[in-house]
Amino acid sequence: MPFQVSPGIVVTERDLTTVVPNVATSIGAIAGAFRWGPVLERMTMTTENDLVRVFGEPKDKNGSVEVVESFYVSANYLAYTNNLIVVRNVGTSARNAVTGDNDNGTSTVVHNITDYDSDIPSLTDQLFIAKYPGDLGNSLKVHAIDGAGWDATGLTGADAALQKIFKASFDRRPGTSQDVARANGWDGVTTDILIVTAAAGAYVVGSTITGSISGATGAVVAGGGANSTWVAYTPLSGKFVVEDITDGTTVKATTSSLKDQPYTQNNDEMHVLVIDEDGLFTNEPGEVMESFAFVSKANDAKKVDGSSNYIGNVLRNESSFVWLGVGGQLTATSTDSGNAHNAAPYADANQSKEGNVFKSMNAAATLFPGGSLGDSVGSAGIDDNSLTNAELIAGFDMFKEPEVVDVTLVMAGCGDTTIGRYIIDNITSVRKDCIALVSPNRASVVVPPSNSAAVAALEVDNTALGSSSYAVMDGAWKYQYDRYNDKFVYVPCNGDIAGLCARTDYTHDAWWSPAGYNRGTIKNIVKLSWEPNKANRDVMYQLGINPLITPKGAGVLLFGDKTMQVIPSAFDRINVRRLFIVLEKAIAIAAKAMLFEFNDEFTRAQFVNIVSPFLRDVQGRRGITDFKVVCDSSNNTGQVIDTNNFVGDIYIKPARSINFIQLNFIAARTDVSFSEIGG
Repeated sequence: MPFQVSPGIVVTERDLTTVVPNVATSIGAIAGAFRWGPVLERMTMTTENDLVRVFGEPKDKNGSVEVVESFYVSANYLAYTNNLIVVRNVGTSARNAVTGDNDNGTSTVVHNITDYDSDIPSLTDQLFIAKYPGDLGNSLKVHAIDGAGWDATGLTGADAALQKIFKASFDRRPGTSQDVARANGWDGVTTDILIVTAAAGAYVVGSTITGSISGATGAVVAGGGANSTWVAYTPLSGKFVVEDITDGTTVKATTSSLKDQPYTQNNDEMHVLVIDEDGLFTNEPGEVMESFAFVSKANDAKKVDGSSNYIGNVLRNESSFVWLGVGGQLTATSTDSGNAHNAAPYADANQSKEGNVFKSMNAAATLFPGGSLGDSVGSAGIDDNSLTNAELIAGFDMFKEPEVVDVTLVMAGCGDTTIGRYIIDNITSVRKDCIALVSPNRASVVVPPSNSAAVAALEVDNTALGSSSYAVMDGAWKYQYDRYNDKFVYVPCNGDIAGLCARTDYTHDAWWSPAGYNRGTIKNIVKLSWEPNKANRDVMYQLGINPLITPKGAGVLLFGDKTMQVIPSAFDRINVRRLFIVLEKAIAIAAKAMLFEFNDEFTRAQFVNIVSPFLRDVQGRRGITDFKVVCDSSNNTGQVIDTNNFVGDIYIKPARSINFIQLNFIAARTDVSFSEIGG
């Protein structure tokens, strides 16, 4: 306790409850080519549906097999578990689709949110920008409208059709018109647009009169007429409940009192739709995917909860599909009669609400700013998914720092030995808390001319990958159904082998072997690219290549649990290497509590008391057969103490998996006792 100068009471406490923590053992990691999604940003996926939502379906457009392989290695891993970190990269030719004022604009490159935040000043030629590079962005259509556009009459052609889409995408508060329409047979789901006429009481679905609002047998008028009132009922109804969206000023609340507290500044309100024009995202051309109501043209507009209501920030934080460019200022060149503030932009990150009046979107030429992304010359989104090794390596470099990202199973994805060697030498063997899962080159094993040719090619690939206990190599590709392209494809198996390891962690522990009849069954497979026989497997196993086989009635199995370490030792087995990763990682975390403490008997005893119960638990779970922890004056000598070091020696006898079984059957004479010949 500290020294006291005058009488008093000091209460202290010391925490001696430190224990060795549990550590994650099944976090997958992969970098590869995908059609959509943020570039060079780590994204955690839990299901294949997540993978599709973030990175798009793996359409093999223009023969982009890299996308199919990356997607299915990832999806195959997620078939066994639910924790995968994915990094997408693109080639140098990739571009984001854009649209500018009057449907112009030059395609650009915005990889992710960090890029966007730093590139905003240079995005002067773009109004709306597809969030990510790739030709999927060309399917997007984005439009904005404000109160002036909402109320505009006499529109024809495209403007009139788009006004209908806007009005059909925002649902008014339920009321008499809606209730009566439902009572007269409108289901509120399948119809296109409903108009309720204020004058004659008929309601019109699309352009067809379907009955009388009152249900009476009186005259039914044709068309909506000048007195029609839109009440916006489509499958999108319910996204917004709107009291009145023609005020022209944003509101502070999004509750039932939407228009009770309008801002005093004029005409900053706007509404935005993001449409899947070509149906590449939803398989429904024209589907409205996102709607943003009551957003502001002013950079300092706030919602009632204090968050930003500026359209640029709303799209940045909430949209899955588009950014707003500096071209979003849309400074007008046409006149706006009666508006002294015509030069004020539609939406401008440099314009605040204070003292500014924003331009109305009330001229037909500028009524619906935005348009189809990628339609004008030079504005198209471009795929570049044939990644160079350098581009793939840049993706895998996102997993190099253990302090930044925790991963345990790094999948090479494609069957390229250059990438596999880089992962082994620069990530897993350096971090020492994860293993690399690699597959042979496609040409080595996909329908080889003979088994001997496959084994010879595998030996070349194995030599190129090198020796390491932090790597696991499989010996075939899988043939599986690609439901997104309705065909069968060959895919590397490293995602499945990683998945078996992850599933074994969940059902047993990391130190159990993922191979064999009990835990080694491969999912979602039609057949192997080739089938090794016993002689082939003998050669492969000596090289550290794990065969996959199809025994009768058992499906396809992983039939080996070797690492790629050439030197014979306990670490040439997957379960032993993963056991030590768990022990080293967990105990290292616990040992941090010893930092900056005194290297004395008390601290050393505390370390032993922390580690020993943990190892006893692992021993009880069949991970080790015996252990010993030494941390005393024998290994913490005066020299060690004087150099500010601390040494703990932990001796482990790892449990071994059975790789070879010998069954001896002995026939004996009737008059012989088994006790005489047994043993």
